[in-house]
Amino acid sequence: MAYLNYHHLRYFWAIANEGSLTRAARRLNVSPSSLSVQLKTLEDQLGQALFQRRGRTLQLTEAGRIALGYANAVFKSGDELLSTLEGLGSTTRQTLRVGVVATLSRNFQIELLRPLIGRRDVELIIRSGVFVDLLARLEDHSIDLVLANQPAMLDQDADWQNALIAEQSVSLIGAPGFLKKPLRFPKDLARTPVAVPGRGSGIRTAFDKLLDAADIRPVVIAEVDDMAMLRLIAREGSCLVLVPPVVVVDELEAGALVEHCRLPQIKEAFYAITRRRRFPNSLLGELKMHRDD
Repeated sequence: MAYLNYHHLRYFWAIANEGSLTRAARRLNVSPSSLSVQLKTLEDQLGQALFQRRGRTLQLTEAGRIALGYANAVFKSGDELLSTLEGLGSTTRQTLRVGVVATLSRNFQIELLRPLIGRRDVELIIRSGVFVDLLARLEDHSIDLVLANQPAMLDQDADWQNALIAEQSVSLIGAPGFLKKPLRFPKDLARTPVAVPGRGSGIRTAFDKLLDAADIRPVVIAEVDDMAMLRLIAREGSCLVLVPPVVVVDELEAGALVEHCRLPQIKEAFYAITRRRRFPNSLLGELKMHRDD
């Protein structure tokens, strides 16, 4: 029974990605002649030519394209295995690495991660950042999970799994005595100061559309991307704040803030995004997530 030499497969993979035997040899720190011999050995074992020369470049044959697809899968699985075993470490303590969009509610994060918080056998590593950068880190296995308020876009090559964790209507929230009369939405926003998320937010986009349709120009005194800062602004009592109630749930329960108007037309969605992996982090199974894709 013939066995595939994975060193030869790695050499082939490098040549295919570099498009040049010379560049691949430089990358692998071997001589071009030695690399050529290794490639020929693999082709003889497979019984197929993997490249054809076009000018100064090497182009994959049909067999080469098939082999590259398998090579990508093999080395991707190896990377996933190393990443997973590194998370286990040399003891029984496991690590879960979480990337969080900087604008996401801290209360939502705590609620989702609560089953793992405080456990001595678990190390939680939480990093915040922008959505695109976090997906890139998920792609290269440096994090296991992304928490965001939007799903990752899916296509035929996508490895993403979008789990819709929660969905909540957005409200205009403020201090109990801030308004003398019940808020008439949207009419009263023409003269009532309000703090809102930044223009990159889905909440803000939906809010602007509602007011544009009513021909109302709101008195926006602050645009803030960070939900924690919007929470602090709400507590100052000088304006209304457009947020999901989960952001200020403690203040609402204590009566320090009140919900002046709920906007069921605007919803904030909370997503947990992972990759389809051969070796998923087992800690993910302890979080309450369900698939949405």
